Amino acid sequence: MKSSQTLSYILIIFGILVAMYAKVDDAEHTYLLILGICSLLFGVFKISQTIPSKHNQDDNLNNKN
Repeated sequence: MKSSQTLSYILIIFGILVAMYAKVDDAEHTYLLILGICSLLFGVFKISQTIPSKHNQDDNLNNKN
């Protein structure tokens, strides 16, 4: 569990750095920018899966009552 979160944070940081590097020069590096954005979004997606849904918590409370 912990290594999965660590990998997700590394993907986010990697995506940010690659996307920033792709925009440094006057000539855009499109493929690097796409790689950075995809890495960033995949890392954020993996992190967001670990956050429990608010609606599931409300349903569990209603079922207990």
